[in-house]
Amino acid sequence: MCMFCAAVPVAAATGTALDNKQHKSVQTQADTPKRLHPYRLMTFIVIFMLLVGSIIVHTRYGWLWI
Repeated sequence: MCMFCAAVPVAAATGTALDNKQHKSVQTQADTPKRLHPYRLMTFIVIFMLLVGSIIVHTRYGWLWI
């Protein structure tokens, strides 16, 4: 498995854990805004970039591992 393919589940799990941690801390504080999700957005961006990198590596440099 290439480094990009292996990093997708790691990034998803890390982003989900950080988002859940932030969600729990926001629930305990009543004076903070309700619609604050920077970790969810960053997770989607990182996963998208990893998928694009994976596509590039698998389509252009696949001959290196034959």
